[in-house]
Amino acid sequence: MAKALSRYVCQACGASSAKWSGRCEACNAWNTITEEAPRETAPKGLSGRGGRKLDFVGLEGTTSVAPRRATGIAEFDRVAGGGLVRGSALLIGGDPGIGKSTLLLQVVAALGTAPSGGRDGGPGGASAAVRCAYISGEEAVDQVRLRAQRLAVTGAAVELAAATSVRDIVASLDHADAPDVVVIDSIQTMYVDTLDSAPGTVAQVRTAASELIRLAKRRGFVLLLVGHVTKEGVIAGPRVLEHMVDTVLYFEGERGHQFRILRAVKNRFGPANEIGVFEMTDAGLVEVPNPSALFLAERRGNISGTTVFAGMEGTRPVLVEIQALLAASPLATPRRAVVGWDSARLAMVLAVLEARCGLAVTGNDIYLNVAGGLRINEPAADLAVAAALVSSLSDIPMPDNLVVFGEIGLSGEVRAVSQTDQRLREAAKLGFGAALMPPRRGRRAGTAPGANGGLEAREVAHLQDLVQQLAGDAQPRRAAGSRPSGNNRMIAPTAVDS
Repeated sequence: MAKALSRYVCQACGASSAKWSGRCEACNAWNTITEEAPRETAPKGLSGRGGRKLDFVGLEGTTSVAPRRATGIAEFDRVAGGGLVRGSALLIGGDPGIGKSTLLLQVVAALGTAPSGGRDGGPGGASAAVRCAYISGEEAVDQVRLRAQRLAVTGAAVELAAATSVRDIVASLDHADAPDVVVIDSIQTMYVDTLDSAPGTVAQVRTAASELIRLAKRRGFVLLLVGHVTKEGVIAGPRVLEHMVDTVLYFEGERGHQFRILRAVKNRFGPANEIGVFEMTDAGLVEVPNPSALFLAERRGNISGTTVFAGMEGTRPVLVEIQALLAASPLATPRRAVVGWDSARLAMVLAVLEARCGLAVTGNDIYLNVAGGLRINEPAADLAVAAALVSSLSDIPMPDNLVVFGEIGLSGEVRAVSQTDQRLREAAKLGFGAALMPPRRGRRAGTAPGANGGLEAREVAHLQDLVQQLAGDAQPRRAAGSRPSGNNRMIAPTAVDS
């Protein structure tokens, strides 16, 4: 039998090769390839061995709804899809020091303290108390206790342990009286003693996670895994780790802001792209039930280059302020600084303003910021970004009571976006009186259906209409093939008073 050869596996993407090299050919990362020992015996084929026949069933049938275990932290339950599902595995990733351990310690403390938060929701839910176990591979028990004292949760019924051996953890949890919720902080520190590679490598992370998830499914407890992230912001280790778990959550936030965003990237038991907003304080993370009001708390009116965008994060409408600043550039290549938005979409909006609307904007230094530390990913922010850019260029403020949303096409048309009514209702709830938005099919402009206070919807079909209103005093040149202005009353008269 031929001798098995060693494999060289990239610790960033999981790609394997027959020889070592300084750079991974799959992800172009440097010094991430390490040698892994081969298996002792090669896998054998299935020929000559019988297997158990599968029992196939039809699509029609009755399936019991999995009961939810509410944690008592509403923002966390929203992102998890309404609560924790028995036997599920959740992976929480985030930058170092962002608050992952603090969040999970507060979650297990809430489960172990609140008499109602630790009960299964839904029909047939059990009313027994929740047993929680917090296993730390990075900190000692005394260090976790110090954090619990700072968070004032020392009275919670949470069992602590410091361990990194998966064999010891499985031996402690593999019994009928296993805890209901188990936290592993973090999966990169765990190791399986049957593998020769160091903790944190691809093989160790994959095998350790597989053993723990299999145990959680068999015993029926909720498994919460903490994952490190790379400098690119993705969870370290193989991408197969995200496929193995049921839910992937990212804890986002800027060091300079007190806000923290918990975002669901994958969720088998609830909607993805849902967010929960927290505020970091001296006493830990505090829920923010109305993030729109908090993001707009420090907003100042009558300033050019600012506008309010009505966005959607999962099923939640969120209003944030978008700030733009254009300044004459002394450089041959002007600066483009973008915080909280896609720089590629900014380049597209600038190109449309230049080619379709006749504004000379590319020769300026351009700075764009989403206030509050929130990152916007949906294209519905195109019109709000364009309005902020034109307002800064013409030095004409946008109306204080106006929200803006809409997608911009390459020809300059303003395209419709989804969930319009939810955006308008959120804006009306916060006291806004008008919305600049794309035309809605089959409906007339005017009072938004279902919006409290009768918010006025002002529809704009082309970006040129907005430019002519805000940049009228700047005498913009007409680009070849650009669309002439249609309705000159799209913006309130206060927006053009200089």
